Amino acid sequence: MASTDQRIPRNRISPPGAGLDAARMPGHWLPARLGKRVLRPGGVELTRWMPDALGVDPQDRVVELAAGLGATARLTLTRRPAAYTAVDRDAAAVAALSALTAPGPTEVRAVRADATDTGLPDGDATVVYGEAMLTMQPEPAKRRVVREARRLLDDATGRYAIHEMCLLPDGLDPALADRITADLRGALHVGTRPLTPAAWSELLASEGFTVTAHRTAPMALLEPRRLIDDEGLVPALGIAGRALRDPAALRRLLHMRRVFRRHSTHLGAISLLAVPTPTRA
Repeated sequence: MASTDQRIPRNRISPPGAGLDAARMPGHWLPARLGKRVLRPGGVELTRWMPDALGVDPQDRVVELAAGLGATARLTLTRRPAAYTAVDRDAAAVAALSALTAPGPTEVRAVRADATDTGLPDGDATVVYGEAMLTMQPEPAKRRVVREARRLLDDATGRYAIHEMCLLPDGLDPALADRITADLRGALHVGTRPLTPAAWSELLASEGFTVTAHRTAPMALLEPRRLIDDEGLVPALGIAGRALRDPAALRRLLHMRRVFRRHSTHLGAISLLAVPTPTRA
């Protein structure tokens, strides 16, 4: 089996929001417009941990929800699963994801659909995962995505993983959690609703899953060291150079980083692995 301990390759998917004003566009789109390709809150550390924890192998049928720029898809395909299906709402992303190839006989396809209603068959997948999508959804939408993942998974062999932002620690004062959430919304210009590790586990449990493992990492998406670790030195310098030539983008990035740093004690990233909870006869 190929190792996942490698630089995530570049891709040719056009970043979302390319023509929007940097001061108003959703914050998670701005780094992508500047050339950042790893947009996950825990960086490559958690993205690499996830397929390892899932144990993806040549017998697996994998579905990735909101596959986006395709960085994690490439890691998954190095493991040569029997089948890989990318799901995304963006037509350009689906077109680029459809062109992905695997080093083995993997059947690769991409479908344009919402993560809450993929249209894929019941119980046909052995692995389903999604990253950096549930955090931005209100609770009812979070539940619909997790419910759809449960529907897609084989009862006996299914595994599910998520990679999201989290609030720390468990039992965080609700007023402080609300203040952090409000600051994130103001900086990112998008509804951002991270949960504590316990609350993420409770969400999965309430929709038919049992969490078997989890791992956390700092929320350091815009820190220089994380940028280099995620992207590589030369691409990171390119991203920094493009930001310096775009004052509006630079101001926005620095504001986002200030918010992340202000709440660094209580803001992190988490990946959870879960399996379908057995149902009683």
